[in-house]
Amino acid sequence: MADTRPEFDVAVIGGGPAGLAAALAARERGAKRVVIMERDRELGGILNQCIHNGFGLHRFNEELTGPTYAQRYIDMVLADAAITVYLDTMVRQVRPGFQVLVSSAAHGPMEVAARAVVLAMGCRERTRGAIRIPGSRPAGVFTAGAAQRIVNMEGYLPGKKIVVLGSGDIGLIMARRLTLEGAKVLAVVEIMPYSNGLTRNIVQCLEDYDIPLYLSHTVTEVHGKDRVTGVTVAKVDENKSPIPGSEFALDCDCLLLSVGLIPENELSRELGVLFDPVTLGPVVDQFRHTSVPGIFAAGNVLHVHDLVDFVSEESELAGRAAADFAAGNMPPTCQTLSVRAGEGVRTVVPQKIALPAGAEDTIRLYLRATIPLQRCTLTVTSGHQTPLTRRFPVAKPSEMITVDVNALSLAEGANELCVSLREVEKHER
Repeated sequence: MADTRPEFDVAVIGGGPAGLAAALAARERGAKRVVIMERDRELGGILNQCIHNGFGLHRFNEELTGPTYAQRYIDMVLADAAITVYLDTMVRQVRPGFQVLVSSAAHGPMEVAARAVVLAMGCRERTRGAIRIPGSRPAGVFTAGAAQRIVNMEGYLPGKKIVVLGSGDIGLIMARRLTLEGAKVLAVVEIMPYSNGLTRNIVQCLEDYDIPLYLSHTVTEVHGKDRVTGVTVAKVDENKSPIPGSEFALDCDCLLLSVGLIPENELSRELGVLFDPVTLGPVVDQFRHTSVPGIFAAGNVLHVHDLVDFVSEESELAGRAAADFAAGNMPPTCQTLSVRAGEGVRTVVPQKIALPAGAEDTIRLYLRATIPLQRCTLTVTSGHQTPLTRRFPVAKPSEMITVDVNALSLAEGANELCVSLREVEKHER
């Protein structure tokens, strides 16, 4: 007979790379019973459709495909009998006291009890409606991630003549993927004056295949009644407004949208956690502890990453801390510092640092630049002290920067840490 109210130390919501890493870390930390609840029919999340390489360089010192990277974690999870996996299971609500209400294909409606919860639900793509492209609503408009699944997992082509709007990594990778499958990618159109993808993807996915990239341009209209027959592209000004007279037409049968990702935080909102208005994810400390005690967050539900290696790394912090919380071993906080994004920095995670007495840990900050910078200096200030200064040859919004700050270097009594990026003056170079 199935357990009608199973109890766990740590409940992990989401079986993608963040959830897998968090569950394993919780077990390694001493959690006796851990559960992963995943709404898909298999573990691995978005990695299952990412058949290109480039994963694992930081974690495994190897260049792996997405499914291979995921399988390494899946194998470890499935080999641990103390980790329960519920697939095809939707979490409907997390109630106070960590009562998790789920709908499971195998078990029906069910309540799961836990002592701590890790939110690892990932993110979703912005759609055409989110960016309000005018025109009719013909078939042939896809998000880049949906097209990736159609091509890599279902075995279909979404179109033969394709325009990609947005130069995020998924869009760049799909431009190459569709070219390799025989489609003609006419252009990648980007509203910003710089690409939002990794430099390596610009080179390997566009330049190597002579796919043009139109910076400071956008799609202003989609044409076609039943099926896309073309799009109108226009140059934009500094306010991102189309410039009259700059329009040109591209005849295509498919428009792919790679226009940003939104952390999947419906459950988090119901829990009442505090949110960062820029990352759109929960505010967390260095343990990935949210503003609600016992609720942790990790991965793309927290902030959108460009490397899955960083997702795994961050999620291990959440998993270990959740295990500590479940066991009643979280150290009391003696000093709390807010972490502020200063000049040149758009986002920083964690957004606060909760220091226990005598903390000697190294705290890793994950940040993104506001605009591309050449020869810049990153400065971390705490009170009147500057615990860290580092120079970078280049900083791009698309490439996450990580720096480590030693807890011992933070000013005693300070209540804020400020992270800034400034271009080095010419006389200083």
